[in-house]
Amino acid sequence: MAFRTMEWLSEGPVLRLLDQRVLPEVVRYRDLATTEAVAGAIRDMTVRGAPAIGVSAAFGLVIAARQAGGANMRAVLPEADAVLRAARPTAVNLFWALDRMRALWVAGADAARLEQEALAMEAEDVAVNEAIAAHARAILPQEVTFFHHCNTGALAAVGVGTALGIIRRAHEAGHTVFAYLDETRPRLQGAKLSSFELMEYGVPHAVVVDGASAHIMRKRKVDIAVVGCDRVAANGDTANKIGTYNLALAAQDNGVPFYVACPTSTIDMGTPDGDGIEIEERAEEEVLVVNGGGIAPAGARAFNPAFDVTPNRLISGLITEKGIVRPPFDVNLRALFGV
Repeated sequence: MAFRTMEWLSEGPVLRLLDQRVLPEVVRYRDLATTEAVAGAIRDMTVRGAPAIGVSAAFGLVIAARQAGGANMRAVLPEADAVLRAARPTAVNLFWALDRMRALWVAGADAARLEQEALAMEAEDVAVNEAIAAHARAILPQEVTFFHHCNTGALAAVGVGTALGIIRRAHEAGHTVFAYLDETRPRLQGAKLSSFELMEYGVPHAVVVDGASAHIMRKRKVDIAVVGCDRVAANGDTANKIGTYNLALAAQDNGVPFYVACPTSTIDMGTPDGDGIEIEERAEEEVLVVNGGGIAPAGARAFNPAFDVTPNRLISGLITEKGIVRPPFDVNLRALFGV
């Protein structure tokens, strides 16, 4: 891809992020030089997607450590950690990355060691994305039509992405690929971001309204639905962008396999099922205003849950970097982690 989601500028220290709020009309980068600015960028969705959120948070902590320096570092890191943790509640990668960093600084690591760990997370995400795409190839026919929700590509990660990375790599490997992209209301990540990426890669696709999935699956050939995830509970229930549950129901009713592209870092074995996943609720304006223009009567109210939970019974498999995990998920996820 011609654009990088993030770039770490160690000499700053500065985290440079592609501002996804203004794509595809404008390509703009933001240079963030404080932990608070990184947390704000996660909150306002300058950066989004579970893998990218996690890596960004790690670099946000490095900024605090580097700026404090020496003995002062231990005094400022707990507050910096808390600021980053409060940015968004649902994507477990945020907490996974910060827990990994915290284990180091509690054990006495210095700022250089924390920076090394954040860079390792960045490199690991690239490798994880490629492994997920490789494992997915085993279940794809040569001619394959996908259904995809939200954006899970390079814009949501450091590497090629998860679910959209599967689509991209299948196309590049010579599969005859077509993808239906849910527009993904209210922020339109499918229409704005996923289409932006697939245009860049030359992948044939069509943007469709969120409510069209069942009709398209019934009337047209769809081989597989593949989505990303923000958190997977120990029983396989999966939290992802609002509308994923609807897509899974449509897929089940029409006999379309429904897969979740799932880095193991998004699996939360400490949460027994989907009822334990906190669902972020965002501002009403995201629903009522599109590209600066109101779409509802003055005074209308909105309810804006950002995620939903797809029950494990609707999921054909979790495509991880370690292989494809199939039902029963409670048993097979324990086996995956050796617990």
